[in-house]
Amino acid sequence: MSRTQAVLKAEGDIRLHKIVSNHSVVMDAFPASDLGKDVKDLSFSNDTLLLQHSLGLSWDLCSDNFVFTSPDNDVPFTRRGILSKINSIFDPIGFLCPLTICGKMLLRQMCPAGTDWDDPISDEFHDSWVKWTNLLDELGTLRIPRMFLPSSFSTLQNPDIIVYSDASEKAIAAAAYVKVENQLGFIMGKSKLAPQSGHSIPRLELCGAVLATEIGEFISEHLDIPLSWIKYYTDSKVVLGYIRNKTRRFHTYVSNRVSCIHSISNPQQWSYVPSNLNPSDCATRGSLLDLSILDDWLKGPIYLLKENCSDDKEDYPLINPDEDIEIRKEHTVLKEEVTTKLLPLIDRFVRYSTWTGLVSAMSLLRHLANSFNALNGCHGWHTCSEYKSQTYRKHTEQSIIRLVQKQAFSKEIIAIRGRLSLPKNSRILCLSPFLDEEGLVRVGGRLNNMKDNLGLASVNPIIIPNGHVATLLVRHFHAQKGIHQGRGITEGIIRSEGFWILGAKKLISSVIFHCVTCRKLRRKSQEQKMADLPMDRLTPGPPFTNVGVDVFGPWQVLARKTRGGSAQNKRWAALFTCLTTRAIHIEVLEDMSSSCFINALRRFVALRGPVKLFRSDRGTNFIGAVDHLKVNAINVEDDTVKPYLHENGSVWLFNAPHSSHMGGVWERAIGSARKVLDSMLLRERTKDFSHEVLVTLMAEVCAILNSRPITTLDSDPTNPMVLSPNILLTRKQGDVVRLSDGLSMKDMYSAQWKHVQILSDVFWKKWRESYLNILQKRQKWPESVRCIKSGDLVLLRDKNLHRNLCYNMKR
Repeated sequence: MSRTQAVLKAEGDIRLHKIVSNHSVVMDAFPASDLGKDVKDLSFSNDTLLLQHSLGLSWDLCSDNFVFTSPDNDVPFTRRGILSKINSIFDPIGFLCPLTICGKMLLRQMCPAGTDWDDPISDEFHDSWVKWTNLLDELGTLRIPRMFLPSSFSTLQNPDIIVYSDASEKAIAAAAYVKVENQLGFIMGKSKLAPQSGHSIPRLELCGAVLATEIGEFISEHLDIPLSWIKYYTDSKVVLGYIRNKTRRFHTYVSNRVSCIHSISNPQQWSYVPSNLNPSDCATRGSLLDLSILDDWLKGPIYLLKENCSDDKEDYPLINPDEDIEIRKEHTVLKEEVTTKLLPLIDRFVRYSTWTGLVSAMSLLRHLANSFNALNGCHGWHTCSEYKSQTYRKHTEQSIIRLVQKQAFSKEIIAIRGRLSLPKNSRILCLSPFLDEEGLVRVGGRLNNMKDNLGLASVNPIIIPNGHVATLLVRHFHAQKGIHQGRGITEGIIRSEGFWILGAKKLISSVIFHCVTCRKLRRKSQEQKMADLPMDRLTPGPPFTNVGVDVFGPWQVLARKTRGGSAQNKRWAALFTCLTTRAIHIEVLEDMSSSCFINALRRFVALRGPVKLFRSDRGTNFIGAVDHLKVNAINVEDDTVKPYLHENGSVWLFNAPHSSHMGGVWERAIGSARKVLDSMLLRERTKDFSHEVLVTLMAEVCAILNSRPITTLDSDPTNPMVLSPNILLTRKQGDVVRLSDGLSMKDMYSAQWKHVQILSDVFWKKWRESYLNILQKRQKWPESVRCIKSGDLVLLRDKNLHRNLCYNMKR
């Protein structure tokens, strides 16, 4: 500063004086005549330093703090007086922005358009004005450190400059802070009133972002730091979308401000901050409560002390660009370009999607081309049916194949015509190719001796290179002659027609895979990941607490003998299976009526005890039984309750329609029962048996199936026990069983109930250890797939419809 003073004096005869500092070394470097008038005669070591005033700011030299004084309250309550009071606060750095913006809001609210400067203000605003002026009286207690941070700014290493912006319908504000390690300091801030009308919140937030960049540019210029060091934060993702946009164009208002932001900052310097963490938010609302509102403004974002100011890698796209009025509508402009370059004839084949269409078009072109030199009455452009004949189309097919072969096998054709050896890397070397009279490349092969019996087409088929023409041929023979059969049949038809396609298997598989008709015929139905097992299959309990039921049959039984022979009736069987232990119980039915099933159900409950839950499909006899018995049934509309089964708390759960896989437990049991019963009937060696014999056979089937192991057998000789439902049903076990910890061998033989308890404990222990683990795996449908959504085009497969109507296309 001393050197600067000397240079100004020497070059411009400018005197730099009235110098004040709170450091004695600085003051001693200048003569007393150049010092401020209040500190000329002071001793820094003994005298008390006075407040220094400059440009409306007061500086306490002792504490090195800025001090504010309250302005004069004696002003008239008019527009002129209020404006004078507000402008009397000199705050160029923006320490008091949350307070001063509140006064400006009051002025706008109290003085609408048309108010004269000296007209008295309405008394309804007097209380608000008094509250705000009382806050000004408290400014004398405010002390703001002169330095940004306790350390000197010039000694800081790579400081982070952070600028926040915000806006509301009333005001726009921005504040800048410096952060170094665990220190955070206020640099400066600005706030101003928002336009009264015609501006949306996104527009105001964008104006706040412009204000933030202006502050950043000002700080960069005066603190001599690069603009790239500054990081900007806003709580508007709409504005972030505007700033980081690279694809759409804006209308003039937004475009000009985005350009201004881009001229000062880089889009990657902008990041998002939640509104509750944005310190500039308090300067857009104002407060008439107390000066505590200045704490958030001056202390800054405390959360930054725990985080690093790294670049935000998140992408912020435009929000609803098609509905945003600030974004220009996109207009698609198509430009037609006519090329004079003619494509080779073979390159035009790709424009045809069927073999028939390609052959028809080429036949017409050949006929028109030949008609200019023909002597048969066809001249120039004309129409006739000659080119549609089979002979003409056959020659056209040969011309197409000849063109394709010439392009794919040019080296081989030259070698064959020159009687030279084929290239070692030729794809058709192993086929021993040759040229026929039409100039087509055919398979030589090893079947030439069978030419008289099989014909030229089978022994020496035409070689077709893999490409678009080969695809058209495969589609044609697969759909027209193969009738959408598999790869083997399609390949056989192609060979029988006299064509040898290179890579035929892979090409045919690809054509079948993309064939819509084949997808309709063979594509798997929509499947979803197998669901978790319900609790009624996993909860231990007495046998037949949770039951699945189904009916199977029928069988012919001998009802009575007559003179003319014997009368026969049909019988069915109702199978009840325990969902937990897999035990089964079978009751014979005389018919499929609801009444007969109810009797069988009553017999089952009388023998096996009450049931909490029944599961079944939607058989009419089951639904009728539920209606008659007044059972609480899920998915059945019935408000009547309580006689019979409902008195025991039973519930009947019906599976969804056409969902036989949901009844796999009883369907598997029915399959096992049929196998055992068929073996018994073969043993009886008769087809004529009575109702009593059928009942007996069903009882034996139950005994056999209830003795079956429900887990894999253990090869360990020390563990001979077989886990079967009979352990719980009969409480008998022929093998040696392991005792419970609380019971001894002596206890086992001393009391029968203890033996029964041992068998029950052993069953449930092994049931948990072995049987539950078997249920863990998903044997089918192991993966989750995308569910069908509204609007998807689907095929409904219904096996109950006729074959030609079994696929309904729906959306």
